[in-house]
Amino acid sequence: MSRYLKVLKLFWSASISAEMEYRINFIIAAISSLGNLGGSMFGLFLFYRTGYTFTGWSWEAALIVLGIFTLLQGFSETFLAPNLNRIVRHVQEGTLDFILLKPIRSQFWLSCHTLSPWGISDIIFGLLIIAYAGTKLNLGIDKYLLTIFPLGCGFIILYSLWFILGATSIWFVKIYNITEVLRGLLEAGRYPIIAYPVGYRFFFTFVVPVAFLTTIPAQAMLGEIQFTWFLGSGFLALLLFFISTQFWRFALRFYTSASS
Repeated sequence: MSRYLKVLKLFWSASISAEMEYRINFIIAAISSLGNLGGSMFGLFLFYRTGYTFTGWSWEAALIVLGIFTLLQGFSETFLAPNLNRIVRHVQEGTLDFILLKPIRSQFWLSCHTLSPWGISDIIFGLLIIAYAGTKLNLGIDKYLLTIFPLGCGFIILYSLWFILGATSIWFVKIYNITEVLRGLLEAGRYPIIAYPVGYRFFFTFVVPVAFLTTIPAQAMLGEIQFTWFLGSGFLALLLFFISTQFWRFALRFYTSASS
């Protein structure tokens, strides 16, 4: 474990040093994030401006969902997109060969090699929205602590889904459209799952588990989550992570390398 932590430190320090050569990008990313957040809040406001509310969700409670969604978006831009989108390029250019020869697990290398600071603005904005809504709802520190587990499970679920799609590049080299489809489906997490018709709720809970990414952590913060859903988050996170590791090992059986 200590060896992997040292490698991770080297990876991220090198990535940040490289990215800091273009510091103006951070300002551009922050402005872009602010614009996207403003659009999301305006869309949510359109539902509530006439007094309409999602069943059981006040304006502040819905803001918590949006804040968690923004936080996950920042997590994706900081950790997932810079790494997992490159799996396709490694397969195309044959550089995956060199990764497989390194004395560390290839999944770790592919998942953690690069850190992009341009998603930090989304993480900050997401935390600010959650803090604002929590203050309005008079939530105590115990409620925030209760959210850590399902939110951490949400991070693992999102990573696992993204990595599984990235692993399919072993067979289908160009999968950029697939990752964009996943991004589009995850956009549903901007709003509480109750906002959608019954059929969509089933789909976004049991097929593409969007509800486990945003709605369930928000319910945990509000103290409205059932214990079965709490356990379900942990079980789903462990299951998908296990599937992602096994699927990657299975996919490598079909990788013939650039020299074959």
